Amino acid sequence: MLDIATQQRPRHPWPTGRQWLLHGALFAATVATTTILGIMMAPPEAAAPAAHASAETGGFAGSLWLIPWYYVSIVVGIVREAFAHPYYLKQGLIFSGSLLAILASHESGHYFLCRYYGVDATLPFFIPQPPLLMPGTFGAFIRMKSPVPSRRALFDIGLAGPLAGFIVLVPIAVAGVLRLQPADPSTMSAGGWTFHDPLLFQVIAWAFRINLENGMINSFYLAAWFGALVTALNLMPVGQLDGGHGTFSVFGRTVHRSIGLIAFVLMAVTSVLGWFWHGSPSGFVYVILLAVMLRVRHPEPQHMEPLGRVRIIIGIITLAVFVLCFLPFPITIT
Repeated sequence: MLDIATQQRPRHPWPTGRQWLLHGALFAATVATTTILGIMMAPPEAAAPAAHASAETGGFAGSLWLIPWYYVSIVVGIVREAFAHPYYLKQGLIFSGSLLAILASHESGHYFLCRYYGVDATLPFFIPQPPLLMPGTFGAFIRMKSPVPSRRALFDIGLAGPLAGFIVLVPIAVAGVLRLQPADPSTMSAGGWTFHDPLLFQVIAWAFRINLENGMINSFYLAAWFGALVTALNLMPVGQLDGGHGTFSVFGRTVHRSIGLIAFVLMAVTSVLGWFWHGSPSGFVYVILLAVMLRVRHPEPQHMEPLGRVRIIIGIITLAVFVLCFLPFPITIT
């Protein structure tokens, strides 16, 4: 997989202490926000204490001031509940650790292949979400600051991330499926979110003879579910997403552009169907991202040598990973 032309590859300096500090701070913040989300999603959910408005506030202006007060009160209440009941904190850390292990391995795959091929790249940027938003992070990315030297390098760098992440994702998904417990019908309400199972989870459940229907989700399951969602999104064959890099290196610029347009149209149709059939607006987020990716010109590798049979096989394996992780309708909201 790592064969390359015999020319001397440039060596770039390792990150500085200041860069490590910046990326470490972003990672620590992401640990905090994903842990809070994991605490909140742990069954049963941590109860947030009610916030009380000051007697001096009132009217529209007072209501606006109460919004951040309620928000902070809920976050603080969840954190207090977690430290008062370590079960919640444990579940939050399991979710955070599992999800970030998937994301970190994904970005590390990109980063170390960039180092191997002499491509100057940043350390991974982990992007925290405001607390209480799912899944607690906007994901992670690295930025390549120098050209990709060859078609093979583009292929390897692009697909190393999702493949490395998938290797970590599988045992977490197995743990999540094996730990599913039957939900108590008396605690199930008429409204809520239903997480649909990707094909990977269905294969695991079939292998271990586990019924996925009406199972109560756990922290491992949630982390693997979001990890599969991120993997599938990154493998979309559009623009400079990982799947776009693979498509460009296999088929070239013209076919890459055409496949990207087809993927965008299909996702646009799917997002509308998801809204009407499942009450979920999540598909529109994909459409916006893909629209942005389509407008970004993909850089041309310096050398367009043949990929070879081994990489074609790896490309087919990566396509199978996409099929195992992709969900046209991830959730139903009722």
